[in-house]
Amino acid sequence: MITKTEGRYEVFTVIERNNKSYWSKLGRGYLNKDGSINVFLDALPVNGRLQIRVEVEDSKADKPQE
Repeated sequence: MITKTEGRYEVFTVIERNNKSYWSKLGRGYLNKDGSINVFLDALPVNGRLQIRVEVEDSKADKPQE
């Protein structure tokens, strides 16, 4: 089951190459009490574009396989 994580975001840039889109994760974001978002980047996008998405957890990933 996939669930959204409240108040946490993932930050990506989308790179277009050879008619394909490649998503590269650049950092994280956190929701503040006043509704604003702090963004922490590990790298800067060359194209200047950021895609900020609500973090999604896959509960299957946390469970050991039998």
